Amino acid sequence: MPITVLTSISETRAHLESRRTSNAKSGPVVLVPTMGALHEGHAELIRRGRELSGDDGTLVVSVFVNPTQFGPNEDLDAYPRSLERDEATCESCQADVLFAPSAAEMYAPDHSLDIRETRLSVGLCGASRPGHFPGVCLVVMKLFGIVQPTHAVFGKKDYQQLAVIRRLIRDLNVPVEIVGAETVREDDGLAMSSRNENLTEGERRAAPGIRAALLAGKEQWERTPDLKPGVLLRLVRSRLEQIEGGQIDYVELVDGETLEPAEDFTRPVVVAAAIYFSQARLIDNIEFGPVPPGE
Repeated sequence: MPITVLTSISETRAHLESRRTSNAKSGPVVLVPTMGALHEGHAELIRRGRELSGDDGTLVVSVFVNPTQFGPNEDLDAYPRSLERDEATCESCQADVLFAPSAAEMYAPDHSLDIRETRLSVGLCGASRPGHFPGVCLVVMKLFGIVQPTHAVFGKKDYQQLAVIRRLIRDLNVPVEIVGAETVREDDGLAMSSRNENLTEGERRAAPGIRAALLAGKEQWERTPDLKPGVLLRLVRSRLEQIEGGQIDYVELVDGETLEPAEDFTRPVVVAAAIYFSQARLIDNIEFGPVPPGE
């Protein structure tokens, strides 16, 4: 069946309710939230959502460039938009519903509420984008209220966002299972991102150095049993500093659960980095450390 494209909250709620009450479509409701300009990384999220929903469930993809998560000097107006292509991608990945509201549909002119997470969101991207995560938390809760999913799929490329959303649903007792999907990469290792389109040819050639620097850190940890966190971090930073045209926003080694600075390697850790280019800011991360018991 062709995908159903909806732009209003009321129509979306009515459509999803009719599917929930249908005996044939009463399975899981899975949401894949996106900001559009869909690429193969998003397609993998959507395919994962289809696996979770099954044939008797409903897979919803939202496309909404959320203004509340952009700062005053960030790239809201320049963020790529391609709704017709996004619709084709969603349909090819067997999504049932594409929800593509306008900002006016999602936010009243005098809206005055945000949602602030106060521990996981303070470092990394939260330090350089102070209003970002309140906007993310707000729009995610709004989407959950509209769609009422049983599951939601988010990519691990934004490791901090995934951690914040998991804390959001835990602390607010939201009955949604959050599923993290692995980062999808280009053949040269660059994490797929809508912002990659804003790289110059030279920057695009240099950008895979982000992944190479992170891998160098992991490989050093694998070779050095008594490696100190500061030594690993200096190694990764030195590699990132060699990326032509790039400027480091941050590179940090953090605990994989708390996102606080890691003092040793007795628990799983994450090395996370953000790099500015002339018209794009790219993020990436790598996880390593001891495997938790039972996994």
